[in-house]
This record gives sequence, structure tokens and C-alpha cells, in this order.
Amino acid sequence: MTVAATPTATSVVSLEINGEAVELEVPSSRLLVHLIRDDLDLTGTHIGCDTGNCGACTVHVDGVPVKSCMMLAVQAQGTRITTVEGLAPDGELTPLQQAFSAAHALQCGYCTPGMLMSASALLEQNQSPSEEEIKVALQGNICRCTGYWNIVEAVQEAAKGGAA
Repeated sequence: MTVAATPTATSVVSLEINGEAVELEVPSSRLLVHLIRDDLDLTGTHIGCDTGNCGACTVHVDGVPVKSCMMLAVQAQGTRITTVEGLAPDGELTPLQQAFSAAHALQCGYCTPGMLMSASALLEQNQSPSEEEIKVALQGNICRCTGYWNIVEAVQEAAKGGAA
């Protein structure tokens, strides 16, 4: 017995990503992370667990950190998205990115984009976070390499500089 393929429903999604207007027709079941990586070729956003646990896919949606593997692309209709590529659109590292490098807050680098997105959202809201506030802001991001201390230290250093 042959089963006919069911046509996939699609939707047109219009949004702003890293300051650029985008309009794409995507399958209604497409995850935001796949729109970002596969359709827009912004591969800085990583896919880690596909369950929302690791935070590697964190992006900002209207300024709020969101795990893009847990959001459908159609839910992003009309939003403003920033990916890790959008943190430094002029190509210069931000103070936070510089602090990550200086503090050796990365090893394999897989978690780094998500960590940067969560930390930059924190610093946008709170320019002098306590160590505890930093830990709370990063608790949705898993790093298997660093032991976290250098990451917290990097965020503290960036906060001293007063910029995300």
C-alpha cells in the first residue's frame, strides 16, 4: 500500500533580524533556530539539545533571551531578533566578547554564543549585576568545558566596563 505524502502547510514570516528586514515562506512546523541557521545562514546560533535545556541556541526576540529551538518560526512574525552575529554588527568585538576572551571564558566555544546572548541581555537590564544575578541569568545555559567560573568573571569584567 502506498501512502500519499501530505502537503506541508507553509506560512510567510516577516521579521527583522540583526537590523535587516526578512520575509520568508517557511513550513509552519519550522523551528526558529532552523530559520536562522538553515534559511538565513546565520550559523553562530548553535543547536545543542533541541529540548531547550542547553541554551546554545539562545537569541534575543524583542530584547528578551529566547531558546530558538523552542520557538516556531511563525511565532517570530513581526518581531525583532538579534543573533550572536548581531551583537557586533560593525565587526568589532563588544566589551562582553572581549571580556570572554581575556578571562578565558570559552574552551570548545559551543556554548559561547548562547552564553553571550544571555549575558548581554542581563547587562542591558542591569549594568552592575551581582555574582548571584549573573549566575541566575546564565542558569539556562550549559557549558561542559569551563566550569563556569571564568564565564561569571567575564560578565563581571564587562559590567565594570559598563557595556554589553
